[in-house]
Amino acid sequence: FNQLNVPRYLVVDRQQNVYVSDNENHRVMKWVEGAKEGIVVAGGQGAGSALTQLSYPRGIFVDTLGTLYVADRGNHRVMRWTQGDKKQGTVVVGGNGEGAGANQFNVPIGLSFDRQ
Repeated sequence: FNQLNVPRYLVVDRQQNVYVSDNENHRVMKWVEGAKEGIVVAGGQGAGSALTQLSYPRGIFVDTLGTLYVADRGNHRVMRWTQGDKKQGTVVVGGNGEGAGANQFNVPIGLSFDRQ
């Protein structure tokens, strides 16, 4: 838990926790200030499409409530993990295969949110 394999994106929340999308380990890690090891907060169950898994995660975002959003590149979806449930996420958008349909993504990379 103190190593990364092709880290891609990094976010720092208001409490100065550092989140990193660990691409080749198919997980998102969180480090609290002063920690020697990170905590898996999303994925970490190998590559896959189950709600407990990610596939080459890229863009990440943490809102003011501590909810984590992940661009799950290999699964063509955006996932959400709430503060209280780090074991299983929910699909926010996409997850219906690669494509150009209204409910599809084609390899999502980054995330951006507004105040609303």
